[in-house]
Amino acid sequence: MDKKIIFNRMKHNPFFIIGALVIIFLILVCFLSPLYIQFDPVKSNVTNKFQAPDFSQGLAGHLLGTDNMGRDVFTRLVVGGRISLTIAFVVVALQISIGLVLGLVSGYFGGFVDVLVMRLCEIVLSIPQLILAIAIMSVMGASMGNLIFVMVFGGWVHVCKVTRNNVQVLKNQEFVHASVVLGAKDPHIIFTQILPNVLTQIFIVGSQRFGEAILTEASLSFLNLGITAPNPAWGNMIAAGRTYMATYPWMVIAPGIALMLAVLSFNFLGDGLRDVLDPKRKV
Repeated sequence: MDKKIIFNRMKHNPFFIIGALVIIFLILVCFLSPLYIQFDPVKSNVTNKFQAPDFSQGLAGHLLGTDNMGRDVFTRLVVGGRISLTIAFVVVALQISIGLVLGLVSGYFGGFVDVLVMRLCEIVLSIPQLILAIAIMSVMGASMGNLIFVMVFGGWVHVCKVTRNNVQVLKNQEFVHASVVLGAKDPHIIFTQILPNVLTQIFIVGSQRFGEAILTEASLSFLNLGITAPNPAWGNMIAAGRTYMATYPWMVIAPGIALMLAVLSFNFLGDGLRDVLDPKRKV
């Protein structure tokens, strides 16, 4: 597809623009936080607990107030965001890698390989993912490694199915048959001719899975099965603040809005990419 057409679609797609701008803003705020944060996100100071948001002192003060342990909410928010976004990136990268390889192999070779991969997908899909994650984390213990494992475990299936369906269509195209007649090997056909043609769908699926990964991590952290206190995460910040929601609402509102913006922006980006990269659109 012509780059000029893609760029023009991006400029005129509100979902893509809003999603991309919010994501860039969140990434900059969270990953540049070591340059400007003034407080320790973990160290408690009970003499400062439950301070209301104060904008008069800027970053030197408590912009979003303090929590029940006297920790600065803004500092914990941006540090927790950095952790959540990092986990989401690693999880989605692994989900795409596993799903893409299995989908390519399953769709191209078909037969017994396809049956085996599809049955594996059905087994994974038959298990409620959040319940499985809670069970595994309860047994294995809460840690970042275990958290990434349980999130990757069921997340690769959708990528695999999308890839497999696209490959089954592409392998019957004339350019693939021509390569076979000319004696091209299977790895060459898969990685140089078929793979570039399925990447568009993978980009769309991957952007949408970012939001799901962030939400899953927050859900597990809320249950104290993901990132555990005193380390900050949006999920455990909401869990800690729910007791004080009526009296000190900033403890819940701040991480809640951050979580909502992150999930919505990645969903908007995915919807925008779907429209921007759609080859059937005329404009």
